[in-house]
Amino acid sequence: MAKVSANISIDAETKAKAQIMLADLGMDLSTAVNIFLKQMLYEGGIPFAITRDIPNKLTLAAIESAEKRENTYGPFDSVDSMMEALNAED
Repeated sequence: MAKVSANISIDAETKAKAQIMLADLGMDLSTAVNIFLKQMLYEGGIPFAITRDIPNKLTLAAIESAEKRENTYGPFDSVDSMMEALNAED
């Protein structure tokens, strides 16, 4: 199959980090891009899920509370003591 050149734009840091990882895997960036494109054609789409991982308001509040070390419990000595604390009514 004939090879053709394609130009893509990648930020310098991403390219450098990718090249280091790919070298560890024994391949170059061109090989990795070809693998991606072939897998895309095989699967009929992007070969991995593209999603937005945005926490809901309740989760964001829990994250903020944990970062402030508010409303935290534990450590626990056993699963039973943890379950007791989880099941306790306020």
